[in-house]
This record gives sequence, C-alpha cells and structure tokens, in this order.
Amino acid sequence: MWSVSNTLPAGVDLEVEDAKTLLREAIRAHRQKRSAKECDRAAAQIAEHVDALLDGVRCASVYASRRFEPGTQVVTERMHQRGIKILMPVLGEGLRRDWATYEPGETLEVRAPGRPPEPEGPYLGEDAIKEADLVLVPALAVDEHGCRLGQGGGWYDRVLSHAAPTAPIYALLYDDEISDRSLPRADHDRSVHGVITPSGVRTLA
Repeated sequence: MWSVSNTLPAGVDLEVEDAKTLLREAIRAHRQKRSAKECDRAAAQIAEHVDALLDGVRCASVYASRRFEPGTQVVTERMHQRGIKILMPVLGEGLRRDWATYEPGETLEVRAPGRPPEPEGPYLGEDAIKEADLVLVPALAVDEHGCRLGQGGGWYDRVLSHAAPTAPIYALLYDDEISDRSLPRADHDRSVHGVITPSGVRTLA
C-alpha cells in the first residue's frame, strides 16, 4: 500500500531541495489517482474533525483548496455557520503575503496558473493572521515531528511567523501522507502543531 514514508528510497543521500522535489512529484502523482468520491468523502470527514476544534474560535485562517487537495469548502461553511471570521491568503504578484476575509459564496479568483483561488479583498496586510485563533494550512506531507512539506514556494513558512503564539497550526492531509520517516527540512521550514486527516486530529511533537 502506498504511503509517503516509502516514497524516498532508504539510504539515498540527497540534497534537501532535491529530496523535497522527488517527494512533491510522488505525492502529487498519487493525489491525482484519487477519485472524486474519495476526495469528497475525505473533505466531509475532515470538516467533522475541524468542527470539533471550533469552540471559542472567533477568527480562523484557512485556504481555498484545489482539485485533489483535502477539500476546505465544507470547513468554511461550518465556520461561517458559527459566525467565525475567515481569513484566506492572497498571494498577489510576486508571491505577496497578504490576507482577506472570505464568506462562502463570495468570488474566489485564480490569478495565476498553479496558485490557489484567492478572495477579492480588501487586503488586510501580511500580519492579519495574528488575529486567527486557529490556523489551517495546506501540505503535501508532515512527519511525526511536525515538519511540513509544502508546495515549494515558501509562502507559509514566511507568513506563519506572524501567527499568534497561542494559535494551533494544523495541516490538512490524507491519512497516508503522514510520514513516520523524517522529512527533508531546510532552516527556514516552519513546523505545524498537528495534522487533521479523514481519520481524525493528531497532535505532533
């Protein structure tokens, strides 16, 4: 059975960025094999687990998922029903770090190929995430120490420095994307506090 842990061959000495590239390619290829039914089921299960974390949350950061990513549409609907302020990232030109509020039903625009959909604005500044009581981030994999493998742009590694120290940061993943082997890590990589998968919420070291 496929898992992120067996994607890199044991004993192969690779540079950090080369190892990350191999992992990203393998995980993206595997995600594209998931059926729409499987993706929808995973999104609904993840939303149930997120819902259990929302008591007392007044503002949350979440992203607009793309095809094959763990879906966030149901998550945002649950947040909206609870009256939670939703922040979504805005990359803009040159990977600008910014945020805007979002409510389900509002327009999300894909501004460049390969980038996630973004809200229209108004833009709140890169430190707006400090208002979030809960931060949900995308990932391709996370290891048991909380090391997160992102898409490669470094956007979240930079912006998470503005998150409130008390805000838990969770990555959304499929179950087989938690690695029991340490992922390649660069000095600038930011850890997450836990992961949320279709199976549940898991806090990491």
